[in-house]
Formats: sequence, C-alpha cells, structure tokens
Amino acid sequence: MRYTSIKKESGAIKSTEGLPIFYDLYLPTHTLGSLPVVLFLHGFKGFKDWGAFPDACYEIARAGCAVVAFNFSRNGVEGHSDAFTRPDLFARQTFTQDHDDLSRVIEAIRHQEIKTNTTSLDTDEIAVIGHSRGGHIAVAAAAELHEITTIITWGAVADYTKHFTDQMKKDWEKKGYTEILNSRTGQTMRLDKVVYDDLMENADRFVASKRVQSLTIPCCFIHGTMDESVPMNNSQVLFQLCKSPEKERILINGANHTFGTSHPWNKDNLPEAFEELIQKTMEWLETYFLGHGN
Repeated sequence: MRYTSIKKESGAIKSTEGLPIFYDLYLPTHTLGSLPVVLFLHGFKGFKDWGAFPDACYEIARAGCAVVAFNFSRNGVEGHSDAFTRPDLFARQTFTQDHDDLSRVIEAIRHQEIKTNTTSLDTDEIAVIGHSRGGHIAVAAAAELHEITTIITWGAVADYTKHFTDQMKKDWEKKGYTEILNSRTGQTMRLDKVVYDDLMENADRFVASKRVQSLTIPCCFIHGTMDESVPMNNSQVLFQLCKSPEKERILINGANHTFGTSHPWNKDNLPEAFEELIQKTMEWLETYFLGHGN
C-alpha cells in the first residue's frame, strides 16, 4: 500500500553524554496498526537534512514505514539546521559515540521517548539505511544490535581506518589534531586524535569489513560507479565478505558519492541516479523487510 499523505514530526533526545540527538520522524498521516521502523544514518560532515535525504525519507514513509532520520550528537550541527555551529563537538565525533547514539535512538523508540500520537512503532524488526560513514556504522551496529534485521548502505566505506592519510596521522602525533576542509561551507574543521585512537583501539568492533563477516541478515550494498569519495570497490569488499544468504550489490551507473544531489537541494525534480537509488532501496525493503511479516 502506498500512502499519499506523509507528515514529519521533529524532536530531540539525550545521548549517553547528555548531548541532544535531533531527529525527524516521517510517517503516513493516517494509518491503521503499528508501523515498521526504518532508521536513516547520515555520513561524515553530513546531517539528516542534507540535500535530498529528506525526499528519500518521505518516499520510504509512503510505503507504510516510520522513518527516523537523526543527527549524530557530535556531528557539529545544532538543531534542525544545516550550519556547523559546534566544531568542538565535531572534533571529537568518535565511532564509539556514533554507535552509542544509534543504540540510544533504538532504545528511545522502544521506550516511547520517540513516538507519535497517531500510531505505534514496531521495534521488533528495524531496517537501517546508512550513507557513506553512516553505512559503515550500520554494518558494525547490525553485528551487535539484534533489533536490526536488514541494512542498506549507500556508498559505504568498508574500512574507515584506510581513510586516515599519512598526513593526518603525522598531525595527530605531532599536534594532537588534524584539520580538514568542508568544501560546502569553506570551514576548516578540526579532528582530534581521539577520533583516530578510538577507531584503532576498537577496530574489531567498529570496522565494517570485519563486522560484516558475522552478518546473516539481509544486506544490500548500493554504490555509484563514479563515486569520487568512496571508490565502488568498497561495496565489493563488503559484499564478498558478507556471509548472509540474502545479500546483493547494486551499482548505479554514472552516479557519484551523493547520487547526483547536492546541498541545498531546491530543484523540483530529483536526479535520475537518486531516483534509481530510492527505487532500488524500496525494492529491497519491500522484499526483505516489509515482506517478512511487517
């Protein structure tokens, strides 16, 4: 069943550190019974409202899902804006905290801290969609959190330790921090050594290419063939290492890392690559998530 009327409800919960996790809940305006839950995870230097991500959330909700898109508590973006106003938080955005944030969101849905007055949310089975670093986190989290019963990655990183350059490592050893450029805002953004140390010390727990080997749930790895940020061989690595009998690697021809979108996205129509991304995502959810008793 396709729903034509979708509403968005927004709010915030507290992270394990007491920081706000801002979220948007997309769901059909009128529905009977409980709704299956889909979580959306943004990537590095990203946020829940980036580009056409909200358009994707609306489309997924039309299939009868409750979609929760949220900002990781240390992503540096406050509230429901697109401005990086907390570089101090971004500087210490560790994989441990991102994982804890995801766990916290699931807990909040289960205990009705995140809820709607019009229907109930079914948390027995949860699907997770993650873009780039968000896909990396989704894979690792699915290896630990039993509530996650299917994952879909968009341009996911296979092993984030390989994204730390020699220059970044030298900076961390010498200064205790490195700096990166946010090409969208022009900001120079600091990354403290704790980000590197946290991942290296917890590689067995948080590196996607390690954790994907233990997954037996349905896993879909979608990648653009012209991804300039995360080469498409990352999805091949994840696909080959994944032990799930229900897995698929989907390549979108000519698509870049953001599947033809940018921020802000104010155009009336979505790029063909992003439309295909949504279509493939929906097909997977309908087959392996919504069709599995939800």
